[in-house]
Amino acid sequence: MSETSVREAEIAVEQRHVDVVYARVAEMRVEAEAMRTRGDELAHGARNEAVFEQAAMLFDRDVMVRHANQILRTLDAEHEGLVFGRLDSTDGETMYVGRLGVRDENFDNLVTDWRAPAAGPFYQATAEQPMDVVRRRVIRSTGQSVVDIDDDLLMPEHELDGLAVVGEGALMASLTRARGSNMRDIVATIQREQDEAIRAPWRGVTEITGGPGTGKTAVALHRVAYLLYRDRRRMGGSGVLVVGPSAAFTSYISRVLPSMGEDNVELRALSDLLDGVKATRVDPAPIAAVKGSLRMRRVLKKAMRDAPPDAPTELRIVYRGEVLKLDARELDAVRTKVHNGRRPPNQSRVDAAEALLEALWRKADSYEDFPVNRAELITDLGERIDFHRFVVVWWRIVTPAEILLSLSDRRRLARAAGRVLTRSEVDLVADSWADPAAGPTTADVALLDELRVLLGKPPKRRRRRVDTSAAELRTWSERQSGPGYHRPDDYDEYSHIVVDEAQDLSPMQWRMVGRRGKYASWTVVGDPVQSSWPDPAEARQAQDAAFGGPSAPRRRFALRTNYRNSAEIFRLAGRVVTDVATADQLPHAVRSTGIEPSVRVCSAAELTPGAVAAARELLEVVDGTVGVITGSGRVDAMREAVLALGEERLRVVDGLESKGLEYDAVVLVAPGELVAESTTGPRTLYVALTRATQRLTVLTTDPSWPDGR
Repeated sequence: MSETSVREAEIAVEQRHVDVVYARVAEMRVEAEAMRTRGDELAHGARNEAVFEQAAMLFDRDVMVRHANQILRTLDAEHEGLVFGRLDSTDGETMYVGRLGVRDENFDNLVTDWRAPAAGPFYQATAEQPMDVVRRRVIRSTGQSVVDIDDDLLMPEHELDGLAVVGEGALMASLTRARGSNMRDIVATIQREQDEAIRAPWRGVTEITGGPGTGKTAVALHRVAYLLYRDRRRMGGSGVLVVGPSAAFTSYISRVLPSMGEDNVELRALSDLLDGVKATRVDPAPIAAVKGSLRMRRVLKKAMRDAPPDAPTELRIVYRGEVLKLDARELDAVRTKVHNGRRPPNQSRVDAAEALLEALWRKADSYEDFPVNRAELITDLGERIDFHRFVVVWWRIVTPAEILLSLSDRRRLARAAGRVLTRSEVDLVADSWADPAAGPTTADVALLDELRVLLGKPPKRRRRRVDTSAAELRTWSERQSGPGYHRPDDYDEYSHIVVDEAQDLSPMQWRMVGRRGKYASWTVVGDPVQSSWPDPAEARQAQDAAFGGPSAPRRRFALRTNYRNSAEIFRLAGRVVTDVATADQLPHAVRSTGIEPSVRVCSAAELTPGAVAAARELLEVVDGTVGVITGSGRVDAMREAVLALGEERLRVVDGLESKGLEYDAVVLVAPGELVAESTTGPRTLYVALTRATQRLTVLTTDPSWPDGR
C-alpha cells in the first residue's frame, strides 16, 4: 500500500472515532440545556414559597444553571479540533487526548482532557523515556473533519498489530501555519520542557525564562488552564489575573484561554490595571525611567503632605467677640501633625478638625484677659457651620489624579522631590504632566495606584438597608456567578497572578501588581536579554517584595528552543545583542527556511515609501499577518502611510508595543532609531527583530548595519 493510501486509511480510522465523540458532545449539549431549563423552573416555583425556602430554592437554581452554563460554554469553546492526540501503549491500549474529557453514556472514556495526569505522556514521552508509549499521533482537524495526522514512533521494537506510522512531525507543520490577529493555543504541540513548566505545582512562584519564540507566553496561559482544571475551587473562586505589557498584547492573547474553555480569567495590560484609569500614551524612555523608580514613592509621599494649591492659607473665626486667627505657618503645622497620624489623609478629616480646634484653643489661651474653658470652646466651635465649612475646604478629599497634575508645577515638584530627583529630572517629569487633556501614560498608572493607597479611600456614606426579598436574593446570587460578574474595584485577593514580559516592569509597577496578589501564587514570564528597564537590581528588589520577600518558595524553568523564528532570522537578531548577552542566554532556532533576511540601505526620505513597498511585497508571499515596526517618533506617520494600502493583515507598532507579538513577516524601519530611544541599548531592537516567523526586511540608513551598530 502506498504512503498516500496508508495516510488516507489512517485518517478514516481517526474520523470514525471523532464522529463518535462529536455525537456524544451533541448529547451532552442536550443534557446541559435540559438542566438549565430545570433550573429556571425551580426559580418560578420559588415565588410562592416562604422567604427562607425561596432562598434555598434560588440557591439550588443558581448552582444548577451555573453548572449548565459552564458546560455549554466549555462545549462551545472546545468544539474546534476537540480531539487532537492519540497514544498507543505497549499493552495494546489506545487513549485519545483532547481539549476536554468526554465519556460515553456508560462512562467509558472517549477523550482524556489534555490537563489530566493520564495525558501527561502525550507531552512528556520521548524516545529515550517512552513511558510505555509505542506511537504518539497528532490529529489535525478543521471543524469536525480530520484533515491530517502525524506520528512519532517512540518504541519501534514493540510491534503492535495494524500499527501504521505516517507524517513528518506535527510541531514543524504547525510552525509553518500563517499567523492571524490572535495567538493560537498550542495544546496539540506542547513540548516536554514546556509541559514541565505547565504542570508545576501552584504554590509559591514559578519563574519561566526563555528567549524569543520559546513559547513562554503560551506556556503561561496553558499553565493557567491546567491549574484551573486541577484546582478550580481554589483558583476559580478568588480569580486569576494575567498582566501583559500592552493593550495590543492582551488583545493578541485574548482568545487563547477561551479556546480552552476558560472565560473567567481576567486579562489586564499595565496601562489599565488600575480600575477607572486607562492610559493611552507611553513616556519616552528617560521619563519612564524616572517615574518607574522607587524614588518616586518618596516624592509622592512628600507631595501628598503638601497643601492643595487651592487650600485657604488663613483661618479667622470669631468666638465670644474675639477674633481667633491661624496663619499659614500655623495651619501648616496643624497639617503636618495630622499627616503624622496613623490614618491616610482621605480618612483623616475628623483628625484635622480636632487638630484645628486644639490649635484654636491654644490661640485663645494665649490671649490676656480672655478667660475661656477648653471643653466649652472645642464644643462650641466644633458645632459651628462656618468652622465645618472651613474644614471641608482646607482638608478636602483629594484624588490621585489631582496630586499628579499639581506636580506639573516645577516649584511644587521640586519641593516634593528635594534631593531625590535632579533638576533635569524634575524638568522632564513636570513637563510630562503639563497637558491635563493628554491623559496619563502607562508609567503614570503605577504612580496613581501608589497615591490611591497613600491617600486612602474616602469615608463611605451610609447606604439604605438592603432588601432581602426573593427578587433581591436572586439578583445577588446571579451577580456572583457567570461571566457577567465583576469583582470590586481595586480587587486584591486573586489566587494566582501571571506576569508576562516581567523583565520590563518598573519597580513602581511591581508594587502595583504586588498589591493585587497579597494572597496569590505567581507565574512570572520573561527574558533578561529583552529587558527595557535600566536598573534590574532595583526591579528585582521590588519584585521580591511583591512575592512576599526573597524567601518565597520558587521554582525556575528555562526554555531553550526558539520555535518562532527561522534560523536565518534569529542569526541576524542574535548579532545585535552580542555585547549585552552571552551565548547561553540566547535560544536555539530549530527551523531553517533557507531564506535570509533582506537588509536594504536607503536615505531617511526613502524610509516611509520603502516600508510601504516592502510591506506590499511581503503581503504577496505570506498568507498571514505583516508587521511594520519602527521607532515611537515615526510610528504615527508610518501607520498612516502603510495602512493606506487597505490590507487588514497589516499591523504598525513601535518597538515596545511589539513585545510578545508575532507576525508571518516583518518590515523593520530604521533600527538605529530603536536603539537610540531605548535606555537599554540594543535590547528593544533585538525584540523587534525576533517578531517574524518567515520573512524579515530591514530598512536602514546606515550602510554598516548591523556590524556597525
